[in-house]
Amino acid sequence: MTKRSPEKKIRKAPFVAIFIFLVFGAIGISLGEPSRVLEQATQICLSCIGIG
Repeated sequence: MTKRSPEKKIRKAPFVAIFIFLVFGAIGISLGEPSRVLEQATQICLSCIGIG
């Protein structure tokens, strides 16, 4: 008699989470968020070193 190993089920939750994050990332990019974040980061850095 041979022992059968139980079939491993593929967990779906990680794939769903990755898909949701990719969708939200695409929405953010399409709304121009990266340029806004970089603009704010530049303003903060300039004010921290006393230039802005």
